[in-house]
Amino acid sequence: MISNRLERCIYHNVMLFLAFMATVFTVFIVVFIIGYVLIRAIPHVSWELLSTKPSYINETIGLLPDILNTVYIVFATLVFVLPLGVGAAVYLSEYAKNMKVKRSIEYAIESLAGIPSIIYGLVGMLIFCQYMSLKTSLLAGALTLTIMNLPTIIRTTQESLDSVPISYREGAFGLGANKWYAIRTVVLPCCIDGIVTGCILAVGRMLGESAALLFTAGFAHKLNGFIDAMSSSGSTMTVALYVYAKEQGRFDVAFVIAAIMLLMSLVINYTAGYLSKRIQRKRLDK
Repeated sequence: MISNRLERCIYHNVMLFLAFMATVFTVFIVVFIIGYVLIRAIPHVSWELLSTKPSYINETIGLLPDILNTVYIVFATLVFVLPLGVGAAVYLSEYAKNMKVKRSIEYAIESLAGIPSIIYGLVGMLIFCQYMSLKTSLLAGALTLTIMNLPTIIRTTQESLDSVPISYREGAFGLGANKWYAIRTVVLPCCIDGIVTGCILAVGRMLGESAALLFTAGFAHKLNGFIDAMSSSGSTMTVALYVYAKEQGRFDVAFVIAAIMLLMSLVINYTAGYLSKRIQRKRLDK
């Protein structure tokens, strides 16, 4: 009896130690990467680098077009992917009755999530750039990223919808609400966390995508407004990082771009979390 208790105690402590070491190792890797990028980037950061566009005549480098193009393409992709993804999740969770059709759709979504990004780039180039005559543009890149991120939005939203208790729906029906009104006013507000999580994951993939955008959005360092940028070629931060690091050997500029992308990711995560908490607070106040 004492021997079994001692073995369980040793096993528990060993597993606890291994879990703690795994956590420490993970945190160390994250801190090391962020610290290394910032140490390499900060000495080369300047206002001129961040607020101007490249000039081949003056042989200067500016990142403003790449920063704006990244913001443009993320915003445009979210405009397309959120209604499609949330709408598909609502249909699968609330309206789909034929289980064979539902499983077929879910299998297609899972398969879509496993396709390499380079394939998305090739298909996007053939369909959006050539067949739909959008040419190499940020709009073609945004549409390609929409298809890439649909599985993430659909799955996270669907899981959140499935986690809402059935009694919430029954209570709304008991008060005389129709199905769509109950979904819109009761179910969707309860799963806002899942939708925000899906948005964060999708934005993270958008910020880090380069292969698909090389084929669809191009790598022109042009400074345009939102409307003009959508119809013209433009380089995002990841594409610019690839060009400066791989083709031009400008690793100083590449690390500055990497630092900007880290900062953008942190700002987006914080903003999404803040908005999610604010929406939940308003819902509870009502």
